[in-house]
Amino acid sequence: MNVLFDNFYNFKKFGPAIKSEPVSQEILTKYKDKLPDRLLEYWQTYGFCGWGDGVFWTVNPDDYSDILSRWLQGTEFEQRILNGVDTYHVIGVTAFGRLIIWGENSGQSIDISVNYGMLFPTDYTADLLEDGGDLTIDLFFSASSISEMDETDIDDKPLFKPAFERLGALANDEMYGFVPALALGGAPKLDNLKVVKKLEHLSFLADLGEKQVMADIVALSNELPQD
Repeated sequence: MNVLFDNFYNFKKFGPAIKSEPVSQEILTKYKDKLPDRLLEYWQTYGFCGWGDGVFWTVNPDDYSDILSRWLQGTEFEQRILNGVDTYHVIGVTAFGRLIIWGENSGQSIDISVNYGMLFPTDYTADLLEDGGDLTIDLFFSASSISEMDETDIDDKPLFKPAFERLGALANDEMYGFVPALALGGAPKLDNLKVVKKLEHLSFLADLGEKQVMADIVALSNELPQD
């Protein structure tokens, strides 16, 4: 285990992996040269699985290709795909359905907050070219935190631990979903969380309304005058 993944596994307390599903050679071959070799190594070692008691899941991108297309529809990212600029894959999903997206040419470049209909871009093209895919994906894991993967309630308090204690551990195909959905007037509070089927709920949320692409904060900061 390299030092960066060890930071994720031990220091950040995401390990051990739970509810692992083996990854077929067919999937490994399909994503060779599309995703970093290091990520494929982690798939081989740990499978598609949960981390941090299920606050974060590494997933099979194939399962999310249709849902991702629907979330990117009508955005600049769909146009980038059509123009051959980039291709995107879901590599992770949080317990609350947030989608972690890897661009073949831009690295871990989009987070989709499905409950709020917001897409948060961070273009790591330069980092990917300079550092390579293996280091870039390891830096993603190392920089992740359980609190970052969590969702907060109406009082800005973390929801994962109380949801875990009240609703139980998630299966691979489940997530904690707000019912009613926030886009339909629901409130982000523990009483409104239910265990729902992940793919079905993400598909439902994708159809609720317009998506809002937020500003790329890293890109904006890089444009500021340097002292």
